[in-house]
Amino acid sequence: MGRRLSSRPPLELWAGVECTVNRVGDRFFDQLERSGHALRIEDLDLFAELGVRAMRYPVLWERTAPDGLDRADWSWADERLGRLRQLGIRPIAGLLHHGSGPRDTSLVDPAFPERLAGYARAVAERYPWVEDYTPVNEPLTTARFSGLYGHWYPHGRDGLVFARALLGQCRGVVLAMRAIREVNPAARLIQTEDVGKTYSTPALAYQAEFENDRRWLSYDLLCGRVDRGHPLWGYLRWLGVEEHELELFLAEPCPPDIVGLNHYLTGERFLDERLDRYPQWTHGGNGRQAYADVEAVRVLAEGIAGPRGAMAETWGRYHLPIAITEAHLGCTREEQLRWLTEVWEAAHSLRRSGADIRAVAAWSLLGAYDWDSLVTCSAGHYEPGVFDLRGPRPRPTALAKLLRELARGRRYTHPVISAPGWWRRAERLLYPPVSGHASTSPPSRPHAPRTRARRCRPLAITGANGALGNAFARLCEVRGIPFHQLTHEDMDIADPASVRAVLRDIDPWAVVNAAGYVHVDTAEREPEACRRSNVEGPTVLAEACAEQHSALVTFSSHLVFDGTQRSPYVERDAPAPLCVYGRSKAEAEVRVLEAMPSALVVRTGTFFGPWDQQNFLAAALRALAVGHPFAAANDAVISPAYLPDLVNASLDLLIDGEAGVWHLANDGALTWEEFARHAAALAGFPPAKIEACTWSDLGYIAPRPEYSVLGSVHGALLPDLQDALSRYARERPSAV
Repeated sequence: MGRRLSSRPPLELWAGVECTVNRVGDRFFDQLERSGHALRIEDLDLFAELGVRAMRYPVLWERTAPDGLDRADWSWADERLGRLRQLGIRPIAGLLHHGSGPRDTSLVDPAFPERLAGYARAVAERYPWVEDYTPVNEPLTTARFSGLYGHWYPHGRDGLVFARALLGQCRGVVLAMRAIREVNPAARLIQTEDVGKTYSTPALAYQAEFENDRRWLSYDLLCGRVDRGHPLWGYLRWLGVEEHELELFLAEPCPPDIVGLNHYLTGERFLDERLDRYPQWTHGGNGRQAYADVEAVRVLAEGIAGPRGAMAETWGRYHLPIAITEAHLGCTREEQLRWLTEVWEAAHSLRRSGADIRAVAAWSLLGAYDWDSLVTCSAGHYEPGVFDLRGPRPRPTALAKLLRELARGRRYTHPVISAPGWWRRAERLLYPPVSGHASTSPPSRPHAPRTRARRCRPLAITGANGALGNAFARLCEVRGIPFHQLTHEDMDIADPASVRAVLRDIDPWAVVNAAGYVHVDTAEREPEACRRSNVEGPTVLAEACAEQHSALVTFSSHLVFDGTQRSPYVERDAPAPLCVYGRSKAEAEVRVLEAMPSALVVRTGTFFGPWDQQNFLAAALRALAVGHPFAAANDAVISPAYLPDLVNASLDLLIDGEAGVWHLANDGALTWEEFARHAAALAGFPPAKIEACTWSDLGYIAPRPEYSVLGSVHGALLPDLQDALSRYARERPSAV
């Protein structure tokens, strides 16, 4: 067995773009339009540089032939598939991706299977060289969302609509592959599905067993397994499905050539009748019993089976070749890296044990929009993927570097991967933990990635006593990034000997310089002290980090600008500071990048956060809380930064290896008075208690720009300011 396994081709790296075109009422939600990929063929060249061998790529029915085959427009698919062919990337053509076809049909239309097959034949005839197909992505998941939960068209909420939608899609797959193979006998079916497992308390074992039988239903239908002995034959018949409808699959099975697993952490669920343990929004039921339905990873003490468990179960059930066809995590960058690495290593582990695992697909290359609401609305919630779309062009993230290494058969070694992902840390548990002995179908022992055994080089954080340094420490703790906080007593950042000694001792992979002189007005009287902390210190750190090959991020300010323009300042605008503090920051930018061109310099506005009680908003709300008015300037327009957003974005950029000057501020422009008024209203205080004044009225001595709003040529990485203020009002301590 070992010799036969060694002769197998290596595990392939695949990829895909989120391409859902789902329908809600009469509105279609098109991810290709949202991402801009519909208009950017040059994206394909970026994808090719990653080294991927195959791509799940959309040739979607709704987009190509919305008004019928006789009026189909093939130009988009012609150009894209042709370019993929030139680039040497094998397309896996997707014909429906959570969609239901053109406007004049639906998943429960009796003619749907034949119409889909007609479209499939037209695709095969136009592209006879394409060999891999996914006619329908995730038919079971789509049937649940469209026929059982009412999220998508035709918005059914009963078992029969679900069954009709599922059988219609699966019959469509059978007929589509028949039509395709009449044109190209070598065509392969790569059938995708989410087979997330369900666990439960003993009292709900019957429901968990039902859901665990149901999760295989699309594959079982296609493989000709749903006969009278199948656990769900009686259920389907009870719903109203006729015997001959099920016998069609027995008479003409269409097993996948490759079973494609779309595996997500949220796909594994836990059911518990003890409703008081869980928030109201998790409560539901089956008509017989009420229960909470929560993510299993948030409650199972032993953890979940994960991608290795899903692949192992699928291999044991079907003994068909397997690929992970979606591996995505909407999370911070290091967690995305850890997740994809774990999936890749799990696939290798199972291959070594004898399972035929063919590929892992990075999903989605361009990220995804509004999947937090199951694409039922257009709220603009974006999750970056291998590329980040929040700028003028797709920006490769650290995931792109990971993919390039995997494609070359090498191990990616970014230090943040050495720590376990959140799904393997104790803080994953949001509810009272349930031990495996108290739940049905307890997961097998979770597979531990080999990377976890490595030494975790820390992130060094200077300025441990300041608001910014403390925010970095808090969020590194949340993100599972090992860190080492440094006070001035631990290391004098302006003393080269002190810096070199400490960095040699702790060996950080990166340094966050959150130290510095922060008193803008006092700096006018203490220019040398300000310069030592804000110029000499960052320069010394840059020189030491360059010597030790550690990354560096340091912070600058909106006060490097003079405020003479009335449009947001971007990174290429020339600094012209008005005050000592601003001049120190402007000089530091130049000297840091001269000493270390790979350093990341973040310019930001005044920041506010839920943990720092010394910031402007905290002072305003304290005054209002005791009935006092609060004076705020109305002669300066700013763009503040919410500390959690600022820190998270800075960490992501640091992990991505970005360099140079970046502007990070929440999207929005207002005066200090408006800033305080908005916060007061959200916190439940009368905005009228905020009194307008000027900077001179407040007695400040350092000259400040009248306008210092920050924009960016790199893109808006932080949410809008109103969103940030709403979160601040919720997250700040109630005593403030």
